[in-house]
Amino acid sequence: MTFDFDAQVTAALFDNTGAVFALGDGSVRFEDRTRVEAHDGAILCAVVHPSNEGVVTGGDDGKVVWTRRDEDAVVLATAKGQWIDAIDASPASGLIAFSYGRTLSVIDPKDIGFRRDYAHERTVSGVAFEPKGRRIATSTYGGAALWYARIEKQQPVKLAWAGSHTGVAFSPDGAFVVTTMQDNQLHGWRLKDSKSLRMGGYPGKVRSMAFLANGQLMATSGAQGVVLWPFIGSNGPMGREATEIGYDDTTLVNLVSARPEHGLMAAGLADGRVWVAHPAAQGLNFIKAEKGASIVALTLSPAADKVAWADEDGAAGVLIL
Repeated sequence: MTFDFDAQVTAALFDNTGAVFALGDGSVRFEDRTRVEAHDGAILCAVVHPSNEGVVTGGDDGKVVWTRRDEDAVVLATAKGQWIDAIDASPASGLIAFSYGRTLSVIDPKDIGFRRDYAHERTVSGVAFEPKGRRIATSTYGGAALWYARIEKQQPVKLAWAGSHTGVAFSPDGAFVVTTMQDNQLHGWRLKDSKSLRMGGYPGKVRSMAFLANGQLMATSGAQGVVLWPFIGSNGPMGREATEIGYDDTTLVNLVSARPEHGLMAAGLADGRVWVAHPAAQGLNFIKAEKGASIVALTLSPAADKVAWADEDGAAGVLIL
């Protein structure tokens, strides 16, 4: 199934109805081609709602909006005239976290009166819930911060590392936090002792990372193939080398997608192709083999049986594996 959208795609996601695309024109498009107007302006970030019904989007109109296929869009929160830069949601705790400027905000869609705002010294670039949904990591200039999602007044745990950190993720076991950085590297911390993990050597900027194989591997973009870091045992990638699969010196991997409980991963390339592979098996399966505009959105379905992708010209597709 293919689509030809008249605006760039910000994100591709899967909710309980199928693929969902969030667009730069403020609309949300569903796999059955339903269109819902969500924002007055561009959608900047998107995540599946904690209930798995629809998606929650942040826009340059300063609104956080819940959109479902057969309902009107619902504004869940606003940030006085500031862009919503990053968003995440936790199925485990039911909470939604988003950032604007130097602020992290947490809301509970089941409790309209609940909101927590946490101030940072510098702009917050990324937001991620731990697997249990009780803590949130943010990325910012100079490192990452860890917050408890429901406690009103608190001092965060600060994970320091010089430089500009652009995105953040927890490992599926909650033992590590990893950030992407403005220069061509990742940085990580083991939370039990704040020990640093240096993860460099990339030819390009790392724009995406994803865990697979029960959290034993982390796949990243930013190189001519998908870079795989081992996260086995209590030391994670400390003292271990990364491996690379799908190496192609004519292009770079823009995006990766995987699911922690599955062994499959997907890669979207700068030359418009998309492949899936099992790291343990030989060979790549090019599910989109024709070259074209750069891939800007990519996601593997929760059951790892479908891939949704979009390129920078507004072409998109949903492929059954």
